[in-house]
Amino acid sequence: MTLEKTVERVNPANPANPASPELEQPVAVKIKSPWRWIPTLYFGQGLPYVVVMTLSVIMYKNLGISNTDIALYTSWLYLPWVIKPLWSPFVDMFRTKRFWIVALQLLIGAALASVAFTLPMSGFFQISLAVFWLMAFSSATHDIAADGFYMLALKQHEQSAFVGVRSTFYRIATLAGQGGLVLLAGKLTENTGNVVLAWQIVMLVLAGMFLCLFVYHRWVLPIPPGDYAAARANHVGKEFFATFTAFFKHKDIFLVLTFLLTFRLGEAQALKLATPFMLDTAAKGGLGITTVDVGFAYGTIGVLSLTIGGLLGGYVISRGGLKKWLWPMLLAVHVPNLVFVFLAYNLPGSIAIISASIAVEQFGYGFGFASYLLFMIMVANGDGHNEHKTAHYAICTGFMALGMMLPGMASGWIQTQLGYPHFFIWVCICTIPSLVVAAFLKIDPQFGRKIEDQK
Repeated sequence: MTLEKTVERVNPANPANPASPELEQPVAVKIKSPWRWIPTLYFGQGLPYVVVMTLSVIMYKNLGISNTDIALYTSWLYLPWVIKPLWSPFVDMFRTKRFWIVALQLLIGAALASVAFTLPMSGFFQISLAVFWLMAFSSATHDIAADGFYMLALKQHEQSAFVGVRSTFYRIATLAGQGGLVLLAGKLTENTGNVVLAWQIVMLVLAGMFLCLFVYHRWVLPIPPGDYAAARANHVGKEFFATFTAFFKHKDIFLVLTFLLTFRLGEAQALKLATPFMLDTAAKGGLGITTVDVGFAYGTIGVLSLTIGGLLGGYVISRGGLKKWLWPMLLAVHVPNLVFVFLAYNLPGSIAIISASIAVEQFGYGFGFASYLLFMIMVANGDGHNEHKTAHYAICTGFMALGMMLPGMASGWIQTQLGYPHFFIWVCICTIPSLVVAAFLKIDPQFGRKIEDQK
């Protein structure tokens, strides 16, 4: 059902001077069901990330680049997500979040098309990395706007209820990249015998998807009354520094940052080497399955398991709150890493066993990752009246990205030194620090829980 109401969109920081002409007059605002835009928004947020960080790994592996080079150079592509807090205040200060979302989706589509045209070139590795680098900056900026829009368009209990949905569709985008699109690349390679052409087609398909997202979101995204450009004349610099000062004054900031950095310490390394492990031959310690089989395991079984886990995670956390579910969700994310230890030691030839293992890992991830997202929302909201919440959430995700980037950079070297079996044991050991830090976190028992006065 679609409701409509009229609101006065003015900048509360300076009511006499609206941030843009569109704010000067009352506008009709359609309050659209979050189901119409949250799934597509976060699917669109996840796609460029998975292209840059995961799909590129498989593509370069197919094109003959070594594990060490792949892990090192693609891990550097995390940098835009790490440093995006440096420009997140400008997303708050200039134009609306809605504007940033649709404009950047068009730009990302153009970048994906550009990658397709670089692949036949002699220096494709260096040139495509440069384009991926530019796409990563665009994607990181899109993340800032999308996450800010999410917090502006939904009430707190809705944010909790839909955190599992956004996490699920973000992860579905990840699995569509390393599943469905990998499957497509594998089939095209088999049918054409031309791996370069296969990956060109995949990149052009992605470019077309982003053009569709651009058109759809221009039409369907709601217009929250709080979505305005917050820049004040002659105070841009002051606003910029005030944003960071307010964040680092957060109580227990050391514990907060340590948790953000350690939560994905094990996953950062496993994620980078999981697909090379599946593609490498048994002589190299890998499973030796085909690109098509990798696509099936992640793109079909993985997506289904992740969807169930993510929706369940969002539901239970909205009923019981973050504090109640933090520990069960931490264990749900970390314990399933043991399936990679099982696979590495046994090297099963059965795609059914491999797919079942992926299903366990993806269900646990989908169920448990909702707690991490809601923790960042809690930090960004502060006392509930934080005017910098968009930028503060971006700072949180920047530290999350740093926690992925640094371990990922070293993961290829660690794997070559330890071999796959011992490497995945190391991954499991790396999950322990986040469990220790979680024991000291202070969380309001009511945060994230749906209560009557929030309806």
